[in-house]
Amino acid sequence: MIPFGLGAAISTRVSNELGAGRPDAARLATRVTMVLGVVSGTSVGLLMVLLRKLWGHAYSNEEEVVGYIARMMPVLAVSFLFDDLQCVLSGIVRGCGRQKVGAYVNLSAYYIVGIPAALSFAFVYHLGGTGLWFGIMCGVVVQMLLLLSITLCTSWEKEALKAKGRVFASSELTTRKYPRYTTSMGRMAPEEEEPLGI
Repeated sequence: MIPFGLGAAISTRVSNELGAGRPDAARLATRVTMVLGVVSGTSVGLLMVLLRKLWGHAYSNEEEVVGYIARMMPVLAVSFLFDDLQCVLSGIVRGCGRQKVGAYVNLSAYYIVGIPAALSFAFVYHLGGTGLWFGIMCGVVVQMLLLLSITLCTSWEKEALKAKGRVFASSELTTRKYPRYTTSMGRMAPEEEEPLGI
């Protein structure tokens, strides 16, 4: 749940900073959240690897199951690290107002790379459950790299101008749609207020 919280937080923070015309603050918030994502993913991944022989006992007492889970934990730990980073990067892309780009990245990463890789590792190379996770991890890595390249190539000043344009376009639309209820400041003029009917 930590990565989802970080993604939601950075999405809100980036959109607020860009809307306020502060691209440097958005850039700083992005960097801080990326560091938090790496620290969080590494900590949880390290915990998973260190406790890999104990996790299996939470589900079963059979040694075969415990051993299989112990072998899977390093793969899951690496997968968790990349998934943590992609959650943060998805939040950054959402905060910039580029939800459509994020949707295309998700579709391409999982449906073009992840699922075929999972099927190939699991059934062609006979890796079973580990192969399925390798495939999912391939999709997550591709998604993370695409979102990282989008974030690194982002011009924060341009994004702030776009955000300001969206805000003004929205207020103009409201003014045109409800001219009676708005003034130049965007609030209802006192002399135009409707009576309460008392």
